[in-house]
Amino acid sequence: MSSGEQPKMTDRTGDADDRYTFEDVSVVMGTYNEEEAIGTVLADIEDVTDGKAEVVCVDGSSDRTPEIAREHGATVIEQQPQGYGVAVHAAITEPDRPIVVTTDCDDTYPMEQLPEFLELINQGYDVVSGDRLYHGAEAMPAFNRFGNHAFAAIASLLMGTRVHDTTTGMRAYRRDVIESIEWTENTGLSAELLIRPLMRGYNIREHPIAYRERAGETKLDPLKGGAEIARSIIKVSLEERLRELPHEPTQ
Repeated sequence: MSSGEQPKMTDRTGDADDRYTFEDVSVVMGTYNEEEAIGTVLADIEDVTDGKAEVVCVDGSSDRTPEIAREHGATVIEQQPQGYGVAVHAAITEPDRPIVVTTDCDDTYPMEQLPEFLELINQGYDVVSGDRLYHGAEAMPAFNRFGNHAFAAIASLLMGTRVHDTTTGMRAYRRDVIESIEWTENTGLSAELLIRPLMRGYNIREHPIAYRERAGETKLDPLKGGAEIARSIIKVSLEERLRELPHEPTQ
């Protein structure tokens, strides 16, 4: 989907010198005790991007996750565990390359689809958001799958625009989108990272992705975390609605 407040999309496919390559990409993630999967994820990124993409991990682990990440050439920023959003916020604001890709470190997301995300950015999209639910997400626990459909329905109703997967962890952003918005959420940051750009008129594309069963145990309590995500969706959507309202000039 796209919205009309921003300038029309610029198709970068015509001039080879004007196209982004993986040398322009930073792949970032928050990591917390993911030694079972982190090596596989980083090896996949290296293979797909021919080692050209920068990788940044913001880590609060007590296991070998940061050691493995450094062995694969990733930049590791150590941080006391403060939640998903705090780690991802630090990760997305650290690099200075023009394209930032977020992913999780549990091997659920298909790094082999990174070229598709980069191609869509080159076609002019500001944000490319991986839609896990398009193919059914059978590897996702049923309760989580139901919750993610519910989150999308709530967000769609509040925004007045249909979205399909508000809490995916795999997205590509132009850096100016990241830098133009103040991000406020923690557990609900993944939803905020879609809702605010969409409601501000950036060109957004939801792109179907394969979704795999995670390696290792999940760190998110589904009930408590789900309630926090729902709260974030409502809060952020209403804030953006209020932001759109005309303001009376002050005397």
